[in-house]
Amino acid sequence: MSDNPQNANPPTPSDATSPTGSNVPATPPTPAGPQPEPIRFFGTTWLEHTNGYALRRAGVAVGSIAAAAAGCFLLRFAYQGLQIADVGGFVGALVIVMFAVCSAIAFRKTWESFTTRPTDPSRDQQLRSLKTIGFVGSLLAYFFRSLTEAPGEKLHRHEYETALAQYTRRRNTRTGNPATRKKTPKRKN
Repeated sequence: MSDNPQNANPPTPSDATSPTGSNVPATPPTPAGPQPEPIRFFGTTWLEHTNGYALRRAGVAVGSIAAAAAGCFLLRFAYQGLQIADVGGFVGALVIVMFAVCSAIAFRKTWESFTTRPTDPSRDQQLRSLKTIGFVGSLLAYFFRSLTEAPGEKLHRHEYETALAQYTRRRNTRTGNPATRKKTPKRKN
């Protein structure tokens, strides 16, 4: 056993140094070109459908339907509270209609957000309270979308492929780009 306390613990991977010799851990270089945008709960696994993509989709589907069921259960308690308070049939019907309309709006807006970016972000921000009240609709939209793909995958894939095609086209057609020049053999005189 060594008496030197500095050598008592072997180095760990977090103690690795960068090639420059500093104590900052080495990070892999970022590849050139556009990078895929991460999706909530999926990160960038949607691109290649790797690292548990199917399990994540199943988890999102089960989690969203379970949360929607729990939300409906809580709304039922709230409605029973209104019945116990004996507020009248009009208020009870008004509450049911309000939650139904808000849930329908939330479902539609959430579903649209999976395929297109909002044209007017300020209007989308104004509907935030309606989407909060109609949270059951948003959860159901997540459930139904996760049965076919990661919610928002189609939009992100289209944007990524478009950006990648533009990057490739710019890189290949740029004049004077040394990375795309063909190597010509030197002539012997």
